[in-house]
Amino acid sequence: MERLSAGSAARLALARAGLLRPAWTDLPARVGSRASASSVHEAALAHIRRPGYLQLDTVAVAGARSHGIVLASRLEGFRANDAEDLLAPGSELFEYWGHEASWMPMELYPAFAFRREDFAVHPWWGDLLKEHRETTRAIVARIRAEGPLRSADLEGASKGGFWNLKLSKKLVLSLWSSGELAIRERRAFLRTYDLRERVIPKRVRGRPLALTDSLRALLLRALDGHGWATTGTLAATWRLRNLRAEITTALEQLREADQVRPCTLETEGGERVRGWIRPRDLELAARLRRARPRRDRGVLLSPFDPVLWDRKRVARLFNFQMLLEIFKPKAQRVYGYYCMPVLAGDRLIARVDLKADRKRGSLELRALHYEPPGRGRRGAPEQRAAVEHALARYAASVELRPPPRA
Repeated sequence: MERLSAGSAARLALARAGLLRPAWTDLPARVGSRASASSVHEAALAHIRRPGYLQLDTVAVAGARSHGIVLASRLEGFRANDAEDLLAPGSELFEYWGHEASWMPMELYPAFAFRREDFAVHPWWGDLLKEHRETTRAIVARIRAEGPLRSADLEGASKGGFWNLKLSKKLVLSLWSSGELAIRERRAFLRTYDLRERVIPKRVRGRPLALTDSLRALLLRALDGHGWATTGTLAATWRLRNLRAEITTALEQLREADQVRPCTLETEGGERVRGWIRPRDLELAARLRRARPRRDRGVLLSPFDPVLWDRKRVARLFNFQMLLEIFKPKAQRVYGYYCMPVLAGDRLIARVDLKADRKRGSLELRALHYEPPGRGRRGAPEQRAAVEHALARYAASVELRPPPRA
């Protein structure tokens, strides 16, 4: 059984996430102001391929949506709103249910054959496709004859609210979830649906993987993004439910092939947590222990960042209590509506709540809290410098003026 300290696992997680220097990440760290659209796309795609997904979210209160913020935190000079154009005809990305709705590299399309089969009966709405067979056929025939169709163009009255979607929208979502339709592109963040064969290349469409092969591929890709992770984190990366026995078998097969090894995490509090690591990442973790991360150049992270969504993992690795308070009433929020942690070196040193004011062309700093909790707005000098740098870099990525000095 291999062993890893929480500090080593934290540095490894940041390296695999593309949040340390390129020498440790093997990923691009910036895009130049004169970079071509294709080179920017390739740099973004490299960062999506590493964890295997880029989670989508609609909230843009801070000046950009989460998927743009995630890429801007890794690629200095990247304009966060350019992420909106990544899914387009001919792109090497497809949209599907990965870690929630996500953009994923095309090579992972075969690994989700099991989910497309499962979602032939929609997990929320039941067997709509069979219950409304004639309407379903009419929608597919219309797309086949007329070409790509936005969900907003479908007929039918909506009662408002996601759970009261008009029937035609539910049907196209069910057709997409089951794999008969695919999302060709997004315009103003609205999905455009098309026939699967007109979006997904034949090279990946024609070779679906069996469940065991899919699980091995997905678990290995999840570990590729995390560095070290528990079985629960690996399963949650792809929202794998009711597959405990199959996941255990897949991990044992990967262990027998020496693609993964059992590894115990040892926290400062004496907790020991069983998890997994790749052999080559054991070597990387050893090298990172001798590295000196830069602590002055802070960067803001999306609250939906791949490093942050597993709150228990964040607490163990970074001694940081990650909170998502979007759905809480204002009076119950501790840190703010859209709270973005500040990463400096290998530490989460603060969190800010931002709101974009496009009319004034600036960012409003609604709240700032330094770590550890209780420090409030009076951080140490190096913390304040890191926050200033993070705010300036983020403001540039959303093309707004930074807020006054924090």
